[in-house]
Amino acid sequence: MGTGKPVTGHFEGSAQTIAGRTALITGAGNGLGRAIALELAAQGARVILTGRRRSTLDAVGLEVGKDVRAVTVDTSSEESVASLAKELADEEISILVNNAGIAGPVASLTGIAVQDWDDVFAVNVRGVFLMCRAFLPPMIGRGGGDVINLASVSGKRPLARRTPYTASKLAVIGLTTTLAHEVGPLGVSVNTLSPGPVDGPRMDRNFALEAQRTNTTVEEARKEYVSRAALNRMVTEHEVALAVTAMLNMPGLCGADIDLSAGMAAR
Repeated sequence: MGTGKPVTGHFEGSAQTIAGRTALITGAGNGLGRAIALELAAQGARVILTGRRRSTLDAVGLEVGKDVRAVTVDTSSEESVASLAKELADEEISILVNNAGIAGPVASLTGIAVQDWDDVFAVNVRGVFLMCRAFLPPMIGRGGGDVINLASVSGKRPLARRTPYTASKLAVIGLTTTLAHEVGPLGVSVNTLSPGPVDGPRMDRNFALEAQRTNTTVEEARKEYVSRAALNRMVTEHEVALAVTAMLNMPGLCGADIDLSAGMAAR
């Protein structure tokens, strides 16, 4: 993977500016991926949107509205990722944001099917591995680049009935810290961003389920949950996107895992 020759730092522009660079974002058709793509584009990056559904990618592409490319991919599939890398061989991708992920089942460990467990790890961990394996060699060849892997604070704190998800996110953090030491000397920075609960439709569904389980109202379930955070709220998709751009503007950041949780504490 590359020449193996260490370099003294990133190529000009890497981790110092976003404008003019090309960023590949997985899971870009909605949620955090969409927010990250819009913010990177606003900062002057050319964005490549990837995900499983072309319709959602095209919708985000219309929002970006300039110099954008959309390509479908199943990041859990070796063949699909290889096809993506071949299709994008003409692009000089220097930013890779591995955002694609699935939540998986909500159940006690003894009630989780093996296939459900494997499905979570296929997307959340193998997908990161496959994308890094496919798109790191050109970065190494140019002597610079940035990889940001989206994990979760849930990978480091208890989250009842969510063992596949939490285990997969902790695996992403381990992958990142080790990979950073492999490719950092070759000029590529690899970091993890671990958001806390993000305000939006997914958490709204969780609050509805929790209200049903505890025989309370949705608003009471929400209030109890956000009371665990120092800021007494959840983070937003836009704040996660801003964190990605902030990390890209920190040249010395490598092998780090950044929590962005509004001060959420586990209970």
